Amino acid sequence: MPRWIALVVGAAMFVPASASASGIEDAGVAVAIALPVAAGGISVVKDDWTGVAQLVVDTGLTVGTAYGLKQIVHEERPDHSDDQSFPSDTAALAFAPAAYLWDRYGWEYGLPAYAAAAFVGYSRVDAKKHHWYDVVASAGIAWGYSRLITTEFHPSQNLTTGLYASPGGVYARASYRF
Repeated sequence: MPRWIALVVGAAMFVPASASASGIEDAGVAVAIALPVAAGGISVVKDDWTGVAQLVVDTGLTVGTAYGLKQIVHEERPDHSDDQSFPSDTAALAFAPAAYLWDRYGWEYGLPAYAAAAFVGYSRVDAKKHHWYDVVASAGIAWGYSRLITTEFHPSQNLTTGLYASPGGVYARASYRF
């Protein structure tokens, strides 16, 4: 698990900061960008190309739905800068890989990812870019798409073993497929 956290932090360091944004807002945007990169990296390391495809579809649908809803629902932002508050596409970008990691690899990967996504949501509310319900809606959209698209990961069985008994003795067999 420490490699996972290092990957998120490392990816977040390469996101440029906006001069007018607060430090928490910058960090939230960086983590939102780093989460799908980290989730994809985990899938690649596990040689899980089906998972990579599911992540891309899940994230694309989640962010696309959030963006589409912004065009239909004209909710004013708390900072009164525009009417594109509902739902949060930045939070959608963070919650989609979190939901994917939980559904694909289990709570051990999903829990830290959800914690990071929750930080992204907090940063959006703290910066007055979104209401709390904009973030909750994005999390719900991500959760729903992930439940529909993501399947549980089962690593391939490259190692097979067997124990065989016969009248002449007992035989053990182990083979590994490269």
